[in-house]
Amino acid sequence: MASKTQNPSIGRLHLILFIVFAIPLLSMLAACGPSTADLEAVDYTPLRRDEWEVSTPAEQGLDPMLVAELYYNAAELETIYGLLVVKDGYLIAEDYFNEGSLEQKALLQSVTKSITSALVGLAQEQGCLSSVDQKMIDFFPDFADQITDPRKKQIQIRDMLQMRSGYPAEESDPALWEAVLSGDYVHLVADFPLTNDPGTEFQYSNLTAHWLGVIVARACDTDLKSYAQEHLFDPLGGEIGDWKEDLGGYNFAAGEIHLKARDAAKFGLLYLNDGQYEGHQIIPADWVRDSLQSYSQNTYDNIGDFRDIGYGYQWWSADVGGHHVNFAWGHGGQLIVLLDDLNMVVVVTADPFYLVNSSESWRHEKANFELVGEFIDSLPAE
Repeated sequence: MASKTQNPSIGRLHLILFIVFAIPLLSMLAACGPSTADLEAVDYTPLRRDEWEVSTPAEQGLDPMLVAELYYNAAELETIYGLLVVKDGYLIAEDYFNEGSLEQKALLQSVTKSITSALVGLAQEQGCLSSVDQKMIDFFPDFADQITDPRKKQIQIRDMLQMRSGYPAEESDPALWEAVLSGDYVHLVADFPLTNDPGTEFQYSNLTAHWLGVIVARACDTDLKSYAQEHLFDPLGGEIGDWKEDLGGYNFAAGEIHLKARDAAKFGLLYLNDGQYEGHQIIPADWVRDSLQSYSQNTYDNIGDFRDIGYGYQWWSADVGGHHVNFAWGHGGQLIVLLDDLNMVVVVTADPFYLVNSSESWRHEKANFELVGEFIDSLPAE
């Protein structure tokens, strides 16, 4: 009877042939991306609620397969919570992943800064603030006699909005970062050293953004959360969730705000439409235009397709493919991206990696940027 034992040399030959031919072929197929059938199976249809008119990509002149690929790729990410696309004022795509849901009020981290900027504009419109030329020190008289660096008396609200106050980026020094984690912030106006003359150099300072919120609260004699809810999110039909306070009772204006993804999208749409929402002028149009300028260029290394990254009034800007975008950005990859040329807003909510700053958290954050950047880059410029 013939033996059923395989010749070892034949087994090795099969393995070699698999390595040489099959593995590269599989890799090529994977690189080609999802098939048409894969994309047609993706469901990104928004839930119909009274709060927002919904439509489809095709009805708004957008290739549905490009949107399907965006959501197909999003489903592969480990830390994304929500992904929304708004086109021409309509919610055309929406889905939630991992821990995300329609009702989730996600921690948006430094997206809060862009909201704080809007509150500064509202405070100026309402007369609480007279001008962005006002001096920071005017709102901290309790520490004026403790300030020894005369340059601090020249810092304007404008410098703070542009992250050009002269205060350092706290992540540049462990001692400075420990002060951020302390929760006791107002006295640091006097204690923290300046590392540049006001108005000269971009430095991403969380405390500078927080002090802007303190200024609004003091100037308008209110707390920031109540002020934001009444004058910003009530007109948008949105609702603020938790917003942590510092030890002085001030909402942390550089981070910590919690919002639903849809409410974040409404805020983005407000800025896309020059401060108007459903026919009502909520934020002055000139404030929106000033906020979305780039006062500092090349403020950050390129992130995927996001290139030439600049900074305005607590808003970022970049070029993505043939498109110029403005965006609010929070740790973990929270994004509100405005494409003015396509009349579009893209929103991402994700794991905020609270108090975690590592190569692992950055890997996931960058993945969210790459997800959105590749989608925008695929869109034809108008």
